[in-house]
Amino acid sequence: MLPCPASPGLRPKLVFCDRLLLTLVYLRHQLPHEVLAELFDVDRSTVSAAVRQVRPLLAARGFPVPDRPGVRLRTLADVFAYAEAEGVELRLDGAETQGRRPQTGRPERRAFVSGKRKQNTIKTTTFSDGQGRMLLSGVVRPGRMHDQTAVRTEGIAEQFRLHPSVRSQADAGYAGPAKEFPDQVTAPPKRPKDDACDGNKRAWNEARRRQSSARICVEHTNAELRQRAPLRRFTRRRDTYDETHLPIAGLVSDRSARCPTRRRTSTELVLVHGKAS
Repeated sequence: MLPCPASPGLRPKLVFCDRLLLTLVYLRHQLPHEVLAELFDVDRSTVSAAVRQVRPLLAARGFPVPDRPGVRLRTLADVFAYAEAEGVELRLDGAETQGRRPQTGRPERRAFVSGKRKQNTIKTTTFSDGQGRMLLSGVVRPGRMHDQTAVRTEGIAEQFRLHPSVRSQADAGYAGPAKEFPDQVTAPPKRPKDDACDGNKRAWNEARRRQSSARICVEHTNAELRQRAPLRRFTRRRDTYDETHLPIAGLVSDRSARCPTRRRTSTELVLVHGKAS
């Protein structure tokens, strides 16, 4: 149960359970505060105050560890330490959320234009285990910043150096880190040249398919985040995005952490690693 924050002064018009429910509805559907005020029969200012009070509490909860009740991960260091201690192979992938277009002449306008989507976006990085259970989602950055640039600037590369036994699967956007940490980061193999023999092309296609099957679970994790309206199109100020993303990601991870750990069959091990172990 989340603690009720102390609020000196006037007593709030909504009890804490109602403020929590109101915030959960907002985080799921991104309804305007005026609509929520009508639903809960309060003033708009009461709704805004409730969201401001409860949202940081949800964000501070962190991400639950599968099969470890009461243990939560809150930082990149926590995720890599957990993966090293438990022998978990990480999956990481970037995700983009469309945001509002900055006004003309704003100095940061160009920084948020995604080269991939050609829209103003905000990027995050998601970490999951081999079953797609979310371990962390955050590392918020402008949409123009490339995934592998975030690896170097947000501390992910440093964590790979500090935890050399941690392995991860990633997509083609992490080709640079895969070259820098070849024993730790696995990215799709490089496509052969057009004049390569058919045998090399078939081997490349099979290796690409195996690697895609190993990392696709983190794509499903990101898709689950997109079921929440604020993470499909964020209509508030960009500097408040992390205050919305972290509570939603933590709530999604609560559900995924309840999925029991499943042992891989020999067929799945061959599919991922190329040999049974």
